[in-house]
Order: sequence, then C-alpha cells, then structure tokens
Amino acid sequence: TEASLGFTVASALIGTVLGSLVAGAPADRYGRKAIMLSVAIAYVVSSLGTALAHDWYVLIAFRFLGGVAIGAASVVTPIYIAEVSPARFRGRLVAMNQLNIVLGILIAFLSNYIIAQVLPPETAWRWMFGIVGVPSVVFLVVTFFLPESPRWLAVRGHRERAVAAMTRLGFSDPSAELLRIEAAD
Repeated sequence: TEASLGFTVASALIGTVLGSLVAGAPADRYGRKAIMLSVAIAYVVSSLGTALAHDWYVLIAFRFLGGVAIGAASVVTPIYIAEVSPARFRGRLVAMNQLNIVLGILIAFLSNYIIAQVLPPETAWRWMFGIVGVPSVVFLVVTFFLPESPRWLAVRGHRERAVAAMTRLGFSDPSAELLRIEAAD
C-alpha cells in the first residue's frame, strides 16, 4: 500500500534521527573509533540485510538499522575528523567530509539508475540495497587502520597514546597540542 511504502522509506529516516540523538554519549565513553567501527559493521549488515530480506518486517528492521548507522556517522565522523586533524587542515577536511557525502549520494543515484536499466524490477531493488555493501566493507576495513582520536585519548588519561597518535597524524608539536587539549578540558 502507499502507507507501507511510505513507512518503508521513513523507517531509515526514523533510524537516522535516533542514531544522531544517541551516538554522542557512546562516542564519549568508548571512543570515536569504536563507534565508527560499530557504524561500519551496521552499514554492512544493513545493506546485506535489506538486499536479502525475506519479508517486509525484516526489510524495515534493516532499513532502520542502516538509518541508525547514518545518524551516528553524521555525528561521530565530523567530531573524529576535527579531533584527528592538525589545525592547518581541519576546516578543509571537515568540508571534504561534506563533499564526500554529496558525491556518495550522486554515485548512489547513478549506480541505481544503471541497475534499474540492466536488471528486472523484481530483483533490481535488492541489488540497489546490496551494492551499498561494497563501500561499507571498504569503510569497515579502513576503520581498523585509523588511530583513535588524540583528544579522546588525552581526556581518558592516555597521554602517551595521544602523543603517538598525533605524531602519526602529522601534528607539528604533539606535546604542545596535548597541553592545549588538557587545558581545554
């Protein structure tokens, strides 16, 4: 029905709102990297779950999960980028995040258009959801190689790890930056 179609679309948006509201506290408690890893896993699971859904309720559940991941990422990713970026690159990198979101939406529209032209409608929608698994797996793999946020480490009392992370990230004076972080908190 039109109502069930509307709720199917809205289920991801409801998840997005919820994810954006609840992601901050776990990111503060467990770290930005841990939450981004959780988001990456949720992306993979939700893309495959929606593609392979055997009924409407399963489809709704996985769309909702994907929405939660999108909402959490929309909060945690800019925080992470700001905290791992040396001051001279911070603005550019946060702006690049926004550009990548828009570019990703464009690529999704283009890939969905191609899929719709090549496959029958009965299966095309599954491929449209499932193809999201490819960038999701890439994000998951990359997340394992990211350092934890130096700010989060410093706030948690892991001074040496914070300095090591800032050194790895190219901060010009990690010790001075550590003092600024500690003074701000």
